[in-house]
Amino acid sequence: MDNALLDIEFLARSEHRVAVLDALSEDAFDRRDLCDVTGASNPTVGRIIRDLEDRGWIVRDDGRYEPTPLGEFVTERFVELWSGMATARTLRDVWRWLPREMEGFTVDLFADAEVASPGPGYPYQPIERVTQLLESTDAIRGFGTTLYKSGNLEVFCRRVIDGMDVEYIYAPRILRTIVAWNPELTAEALACENCTILLHDALPDDDRCGLNIMDDCIGICGHDRESAQLEAVIDTSAPEAREWANEVYEKQRREARPFDPDDFFRTDRSRDRELSVEPR
Repeated sequence: MDNALLDIEFLARSEHRVAVLDALSEDAFDRRDLCDVTGASNPTVGRIIRDLEDRGWIVRDDGRYEPTPLGEFVTERFVELWSGMATARTLRDVWRWLPREMEGFTVDLFADAEVASPGPGYPYQPIERVTQLLESTDAIRGFGTTLYKSGNLEVFCRRVIDGMDVEYIYAPRILRTIVAWNPELTAEALACENCTILLHDALPDDDRCGLNIMDDCIGICGHDRESAQLEAVIDTSAPEAREWANEVYEKQRREARPFDPDDFFRTDRSRDRELSVEPR
């Protein structure tokens, strides 16, 4: 085994070793203090100190321990690896619905994400999470096939009618399907002054996921390519994720065109008449 892998294994096999290094990266501590901040016993801390000293990662100065420059380097890199693996574990069941075409997306934007996906015997977690998010925000912007199935659409329309500010970008085919689900309710929601709908013919990741920006968080909603069934909700309140989401949304907004209900539905009615004409 490579010697570097042996050192990685040395740290990975003991949370207390990582905890000691992490504590010392913040301040110098004596042995008793290290026991307090890490929760490890005195004999355990003693062994860890000797091991870390042997590797040149910490040094004792006037009865207190502090990291060497090499120890600071190791701690920073290992904590970064640890954090990255934690994020990978959080997202492992929903990776297929992460954006691929939304410019600037990186997995670390969702390092502290909350994930809702169908569980064994209970497939409704994503729908319930979207409902929670809709109920807890006063404004929403977004695009894609996020609000599609009737369970969320009913809540969405009700919130719009109750005054939630909405600006949403749809592909025309998706908007037609939404209207067909409940023409009367959607017409009432779309007519509200607080609801602005835009149209876009080539939204990024349109066959995989959509993007929502709410008061307290931003979210990715993944859906099945064939059925459009909601499969995953991945949301985060990280400021850097919101900054990224705003940039992606504004780009799509600049490319979108206004939604004209009269023209939109007139086109649909004309198409229906053409289809109903008997061929000669």
